Amino acid sequence: MSKLAQHRSPDFLIRLMAGLLLVFFALAPAHAQTFTVLYTFTNTANGFQPDAGLFRDAAGELYGTTQYGGTAGGFGTVFKLDPNGDESVLYSFSGTPDAEDPYAGLIRDKSGNFYGTTIYGGTNGGFGTIFQLDSNGTETLLYSFAGTPDGTDPYGGLVRDGSGTLYGTTIFGGTAGGYGTVFQLSAAGKLTLLHSFSGTPDGEDPYGGLVRDSAGNLYGTSLYGGSGGGFGTVFKVNKAGKMTLLHSFSGTPDGVNPHDGLLRDKAGNLYGTTIYGGAGGGYGTVFKLSPTGKLTLLHSFSGDPDGVNPYARLARDGAGNLYGTTFYGGTSGYGTVFKVSKAGKMKVLHSFTYAPDGAHPIGGLVMDKAGNLYGTTSAGGDTSCGFSGCGTVFEITP
Repeated sequence: MSKLAQHRSPDFLIRLMAGLLLVFFALAPAHAQTFTVLYTFTNTANGFQPDAGLFRDAAGELYGTTQYGGTAGGFGTVFKLDPNGDESVLYSFSGTPDAEDPYAGLIRDKSGNFYGTTIYGGTNGGFGTIFQLDSNGTETLLYSFAGTPDGTDPYGGLVRDGSGTLYGTTIFGGTAGGYGTVFQLSAAGKLTLLHSFSGTPDGEDPYGGLVRDSAGNLYGTSLYGGSGGGFGTVFKVNKAGKMTLLHSFSGTPDGVNPHDGLLRDKAGNLYGTTIYGGAGGGYGTVFKLSPTGKLTLLHSFSGDPDGVNPYARLARDGAGNLYGTTFYGGTSGYGTVFKVSKAGKMKVLHSFTYAPDGAHPIGGLVMDKAGNLYGTTSAGGDTSCGFSGCGTVFEITP
């Protein structure tokens, strides 16, 4: 036994351990969140590349889409993930004249029917579809786009009113130069164009779908166009189809290219993201737009550790904190999950590492009543899967 060990009495060791514990608890976060991979896509049969966010029901089951894969030619799927982490494919798209490549997520009515869009496919030349999937997994094509004048490539998801009317956007087509549309589809299957984009000043390529207020006004974003140099817009369309331009992005510092849709609070404020621009090197922004049209930058991304290129729609909790994802950036470069407080304070909740957790989240997050967050990554996960990894479904607990 060394002389040093001889002089270390049991009382000394107890005091030493107590001190180390105090240091550990002082350094440990008070409320460390936990990241869990709920499911990893591993082959084409069960789908791959889930680009959209998820729908979560009261029983804790998660529903989503994959843009590719399935058992009917690889044209995408609708899937369910139960609370035990077991995935089942509810429907495999088979391509034209069926639907093809669902990019957006799902909405559900009180009867358990799901509604969504596909970029391609349909019975009118493959310009995209609106579909319904009942609780038994039976698909019905509600509408097939024809390109002109009704639109083409509906990348965004849908919103639905109490009468069963569906509202959405297409990124191309329309009657004003092919820059995209805002449409409504009645329960009887009649499509009405509410607005055709013309590029300047109203916008161009509305990728993100819509949000609807109680008066029936629709709000959305366009990736390009506007009166600020073509960097995108925030717009409003009323029930009669009247377009109001709420904001045109100018690049720096307000942002460039808002890709996804908006989140709206009870006071009428709109929240969203831009892929590029901002005051942090051009890596994207989180913004707030007041009902009077005043834009406030809540955060400008800097790359590491906060992230690069926030493509997705935001989620918001009861305290006003915002949650979202970035496609790139973070400590490993594969994207992040982040939180931004009402005051604009940024916190990174998770940095993706490709395997096993996933990479490149495009879709937004859904939150349960306990504050748990659920989302998808479009790539990563299983390293043995091709296509840069097939993607994952994940959970973050507060």
